[in-house]
Amino acid sequence: MRLYQILTMRGLAPHGYCLLWDPLLIWLHVISDAIIALSYFSIPVVLAVFLKRRRDVEFGWLVSLFAIFITACGATHVMSILVLWVPAYGAEGLIKAITAVASVLTALAMWPLLPKLIALPSPRLLQQINHDLHREAAERARMEEQLRQAQKLEAIGQLTGGIAHDFNNILAIVMGNIERATLGIDKPDRALGALANAMEASQRAAGLTEQLLAFARKQPLQVQRHDLSHIAEELVRLIALTLGEHIVLVTQLSKAPLPVDIDRQQLEAALINLAVNARDAMPDGGTLTITTDEVDQGEVLIMVSDSGTGMDSRTLERATEPFFTTKPVGRGSGLGLSQVYGFVQEAGGRLTIASAPGEGSRVTITLARGQSGAWT
Repeated sequence: MRLYQILTMRGLAPHGYCLLWDPLLIWLHVISDAIIALSYFSIPVVLAVFLKRRRDVEFGWLVSLFAIFITACGATHVMSILVLWVPAYGAEGLIKAITAVASVLTALAMWPLLPKLIALPSPRLLQQINHDLHREAAERARMEEQLRQAQKLEAIGQLTGGIAHDFNNILAIVMGNIERATLGIDKPDRALGALANAMEASQRAAGLTEQLLAFARKQPLQVQRHDLSHIAEELVRLIALTLGEHIVLVTQLSKAPLPVDIDRQQLEAALINLAVNARDAMPDGGTLTITTDEVDQGEVLIMVSDSGTGMDSRTLERATEPFFTTKPVGRGSGLGLSQVYGFVQEAGGRLTIASAPGEGSRVTITLARGQSGAWT
């Protein structure tokens, strides 16, 4: 009721009366208050556009409260113009009261936030942070490059050690057979057999070189028609020498011809790789089995299985990755199964590996059956 009386109070003179209606004073007040009011009203518009485009601003509610305060300030100046002619002092006072409340709330809200506002980074500090981030990114890139180089050197060292290990095995066969030939010089048959074994091992060394060239895609495949069982049968003796006496070699070869169009040397290198892997998986001895068979009328297979330690699922998933090996440094290049896989893929076949810890491994090469053409 009292507020209504204030708003409807009559009998008061307008403010222009106090200025004696001097035109110069009247228009000085009007123009000044109008400019101030328009300026005040423009600020909330700018703040509204800012908040709309920057929804991530942390103190958005404070900006909104400040916009209300500024709008109320502009309204007081509009009322100052109005009361020059209309004595609406009650409405003017009410608007000033609203402005006072808004100013107090804004001030109370700003003081607790002052430390956070002071802590906001300056443009110069942001520029320094950006510079530091660029420098950190460059340092990280340099460290990553060093890591890549270290990994390359490690891979090269692993490859070198593995190749040296493979050649050492071959040289052991060559030297052992030459020694046998020397001891059996008075027994021509024995000497010739030992020399033949040495020659096969030497050919294995040449095959290893060709295998590396094929892996590097520097050596084209020499595809010819062969009998898969015949290749396995002729390779058995060399594989037996590679395995040693603590491993029993068993063959289950198809009696029927199994024609395949294949690079014989690459297939032999793949089979010896599989045999060496099987040997290393049976350090305490075991059985290695080589099987050839016909899958159906369109495919044939050759399988190398062992009774060794086997592989867990994680090792099995990475078995054909280049340079992946579970052997100690210098005992394997990590290229054995990856070379076999690459050769089989290039030959248009499939490589499947089945293994489990303590249950040995079974590696199967499936190839398309040759249909016609001359045999080699």
